[in-house]
Amino acid sequence: MAIANGHKSYYAAGYCTRPSSSEIIKIGSDLDRKVHGLKTRLFDRHGFGSLKATKTLIENIKKIDPDIIHLHNIHGYYLHIGVMFDYLKLSGKPILWTLHDCWPFTGHCSHFDRINCNKWQNQCFNCPNRNTYPRSWFWDNSRKNYKDKEAIFTGLKNMIIVTPSEWLSGHLKNSFLSGYASKVINNGIDLDIFRNKVNKSSSHKHKISKKYILGVASIWTQSKGLEDFIKLRKILDKDLDIVIVGLSKKQIKYLPEGIRGIIRTEEINELVELYSGAYALVNPTYADNFPSVNIEALACGTPIITYDTGGSPEAISHETGIVVTKGDILGIKNAIIEIVKRNRQEYIVECRERALKLYNLETMFKKYIYLYEQLISSNSSQLI
Repeated sequence: MAIANGHKSYYAAGYCTRPSSSEIIKIGSDLDRKVHGLKTRLFDRHGFGSLKATKTLIENIKKIDPDIIHLHNIHGYYLHIGVMFDYLKLSGKPILWTLHDCWPFTGHCSHFDRINCNKWQNQCFNCPNRNTYPRSWFWDNSRKNYKDKEAIFTGLKNMIIVTPSEWLSGHLKNSFLSGYASKVINNGIDLDIFRNKVNKSSSHKHKISKKYILGVASIWTQSKGLEDFIKLRKILDKDLDIVIVGLSKKQIKYLPEGIRGIIRTEEINELVELYSGAYALVNPTYADNFPSVNIEALACGTPIITYDTGGSPEAISHETGIVVTKGDILGIKNAIIEIVKRNRQEYIVECRERALKLYNLETMFKKYIYLYEQLISSNSSQLI
């Protein structure tokens, strides 16, 4: 939308796997990211590698001379946060920073709620979450990381922070980033693509012959709740299948009978059909901000069952899903029973209406454009 409004846009990333209408700037190399990863594993200093790659990026930014810089995730083994923010402070450029997790204000982890750790509110130390991303094998540098991040990330004179959920916004206000202006802008999706589209082709392809509930993730890590699906299978009615999308071949190999695993699909129409045919999306996530799978399901007319985790419950209402206590497998089963009993057509209508009202991608883009215009003059022509 920025480009459609006459701006020029550049997209800088360490991982450039998808096409973009923006001009793409690749940050660093595969070797650089591996070295950064090793520094993280050995010394717990994630975000303090990739020195050369970051300096090269800064030189590119200087040549572009953008009117505004929009940050997203700045962790992921490709950026030196100290060098980057030294430049941002000296440049005086307006900054918009969209936070997608809690890493910017903790001493180590990207999500602390899985283990209910609140040390970040004062100062991290003796991190109980050291074995989660970004994992450190031996060293705990959470205290130093916390102090360094506080010094690095504070002090910018013209920055607005955006969070996709009220949940993250609330934690932001209790962190050392609380001095910045902030706004909640939910994630949005293309509602022309994600819509109710019942087609038997996907069911036939994956040999789905029964009513089913669905689980979807890009990667099924421990925090996504794969083990909870296995526990659920043991107590769920045999007339209901469980279909899980996004698994690796190794994970599929060890699934019990009654759980159908599907490797991550890049075929959006196939995913839309799977959403549309499911009686419910079950999202037993233990650590999340504002999961896109929830709103994708809503747009396809499918109700959601999710744990009371992070911002995950914010996507649903009493008419479009059920929130269950984290880890309550019996609660998930009971929620499924309740949803299956209800008229399916009513859910299709109410879920779709909620998605149309709240999660239109174009509406979210317009909110960002408005923030850009607040930060920069109306005649500006370049964005990054």
